[in-house]
Amino acid sequence: MILNNYTISNYNMWTGRIDNPNDPDSFRMHQIIKLIDITQPKFNIDNKTGFNICFIGFCCDEGVRRNLGRQGAKQGPEYIRKEFANLPVTFGSNVCIYDAGDISCVDDNMEEAQKQLELAVEVILNNNFLPIVIGGGHELAFGHYNGISNYLSAINDNSLGIINFDAHLDMRPYENKGSSGTMFSQIADTCEAKNQDFSYMCLGVQTYANTISLFKKADSLEVNYVLAKDFTESNFESISSQLNAFIEKHKHIYVTICSDLFNSAVAPGVSAMQPFGMNPEVVLNFIKQIIKSNKVISIDIAEVSPRFDQDNRTAKLAAIVIYGMINAFIEAKGMERKLRD
Repeated sequence: MILNNYTISNYNMWTGRIDNPNDPDSFRMHQIIKLIDITQPKFNIDNKTGFNICFIGFCCDEGVRRNLGRQGAKQGPEYIRKEFANLPVTFGSNVCIYDAGDISCVDDNMEEAQKQLELAVEVILNNNFLPIVIGGGHELAFGHYNGISNYLSAINDNSLGIINFDAHLDMRPYENKGSSGTMFSQIADTCEAKNQDFSYMCLGVQTYANTISLFKKADSLEVNYVLAKDFTESNFESISSQLNAFIEKHKHIYVTICSDLFNSAVAPGVSAMQPFGMNPEVVLNFIKQIIKSNKVISIDIAEVSPRFDQDNRTAKLAAIVIYGMINAFIEAKGMERKLRD
């Protein structure tokens, strides 16, 4: 396989505090991470019977530029890795985390970067990893989706639902070129061309961040969406029921998270800040609900923009969300360690 825009990772990106080099109970993520090169015919995988997770970075924010957003998200993967590196390891040796490196955007050719990500995701899934794509602009969703779709088509299984946590519907027209605001329009058209169902749910949508035309388009395509203002405690049970109903219709779920979903007080380093954004704890609880279904096939988190961050708080938030998701997967699979008596 040829990936022209691909760079393997290196251990210099995975450093941090070491409390004890010999005590697994003292380990942090940088002490257990394993690096792989997905262009090689066979990966050197130690954990053939356990649960394998694989990071792939998407170092591109050309879609953000085209969408007139604040550029800087192409540095997101590096900073998310740095914050994730120091988090504690809370699982045993039957769980392994790998880093496959980065896909970059060359000469502003976002479409080629998306295609390269598509190939990378398909390879990662073919090797029985859970992909975690770290971005990068949210344009990564188009390449990510296509990689999942290719993998499922090869096994004659196209029952895929998309759950997007986002302030934006990202269903703008793309007559000229795609951007970080067009992915789900592109996916809808791709599904139509392949005679496949387009099944999309968007949670945390801001009314002030989407035009009437976008809501009309979403309605015309029977998109399920929940407004950010409706995420109040009195509505949690209803939202949970809506979420379960959507999940039950599919064999597989792709979860994508745009960091502009969160309140700007906790996530200032994003392409489009949200002063009325959502509480991360609330969001993570709903993500964990999805993961507990054991249907999640792949996940990503996009638009962490270190250029505009303060004290790396947005990168740290993304790292902790990923950490929470990983532990939810492990719990759902019954592979968690007992930390206390």
